[in-house]
Amino acid sequence: MKKVSLAILSILFLLIGCNAEEDSQADQQESENDTLQIYSTLYPLAYFTEEIGGEFVEVETILPPGSDPHNFEPTSKMMVDIAEADMFLYNGANLETYAGKIEEALVGEDVLMVEAAEGVSLVEHVHKHEDEHAHEEEEHSHEDEHAHEEEEHSHEDEHAHEEEEHSHEDEHAHEEEEHSHEDEHAHEEEEHSHEDEHAHEEEEHSHEDEHAHEEEEHSHEDEHAHEEEAEVEVEEEHDHDHGDDDPHLWLDPIRSIELARNIKDALIELNPEQEEIFETNFSDLEDRLIALDDEFHEQLEGATNNEILVTHAAYGYWEQSYGLEQIALAGLSPSEEPSQKELERILDHVEDTNIQYLLFEQNIEPKVAEVIQAETNVESLQLHNLSILTDEDIENDETYFSLMERNLNVLTEALDY
Repeated sequence: MKKVSLAILSILFLLIGCNAEEDSQADQQESENDTLQIYSTLYPLAYFTEEIGGEFVEVETILPPGSDPHNFEPTSKMMVDIAEADMFLYNGANLETYAGKIEEALVGEDVLMVEAAEGVSLVEHVHKHEDEHAHEEEEHSHEDEHAHEEEEHSHEDEHAHEEEEHSHEDEHAHEEEEHSHEDEHAHEEEEHSHEDEHAHEEEEHSHEDEHAHEEEEHSHEDEHAHEEEAEVEVEEEHDHDHGDDDPHLWLDPIRSIELARNIKDALIELNPEQEEIFETNFSDLEDRLIALDDEFHEQLEGATNNEILVTHAAYGYWEQSYGLEQIALAGLSPSEEPSQKELERILDHVEDTNIQYLLFEQNIEPKVAEVIQAETNVESLQLHNLSILTDEDIENDETYFSLMERNLNVLTEALDY
């Protein structure tokens, strides 16, 4: 009897153990199902997502360490992986030129595509050489006015010449009139006939002159209209090339709050059960970003100077927020290298202002930077644009805040000249 009881107890313990293991596996499976799979383009977006989502997100950045986000192109395998995720997160503001391709590839897929910069106010980047272009256009306008005045003067000379010829014709007509009186009765009808023909010829000549003048005016109007149309096209192209919005808004802590808010809202949409956690984590991140902004204001507004020499124009938000002025070797994209004239202007400016440092970036080193260093005595410092981490950053466990603190120290040193 005791043997039977022991056997039954053993079976019961075995069943309880199996049920406990099954429950544990079910809980683990449920936890995995609650974890959102997210792909991001830029490091700051991935960092903000991890800080807000915590254990409920798994984030991967599609850009390789040290790459340039301006000219990156996703592979076919990446497109497949993104299609199997819950969210694709990108900056926007025309930074990721490939975002449209990914959006097309995700049609019909259950993937939330989030533009982090949507609704965030952007700073317009204006190239420094726009003023030079405007001056050239003004000079061109003065040349056109001068040419028009010369043309009018030419027409006046022609008109004076025509009046002189008409005066000679009047004198000739007077001589004919005197001759007519000498033989008035013999030739009166003949002269009258010739005068009618002469008047008719003058009338035809007058109509021809008017017609020629109208054609000339019409020709001038066509040319003027064509010139105006060409000028409009040039201005539109000029505006397109030089009126771009600065996409590097993650470098501004205050605008980063708006990026993080958009990310938080997307996470709540995908996992509303964890809304309270997401809201709490976002609030903590917001406080840290505000404190970082205060630190930038305090340290930079008391700097000796305000100009920084940088490799490309990624720092427009620091110009607006902290009163800095960037002297950029390239435009919004590092591929927009300066012309020879612009390079000479930069070299002259460096010499005139005694700028001491050229601020390189962790993933960008344009060839023109070597020219600047060869022609001047500037030293180099590294400024981190935070768009992507390097292998060294990953090994050192760098974060958005540690890199921004490092940038603040670099700026303080670079502005002390």
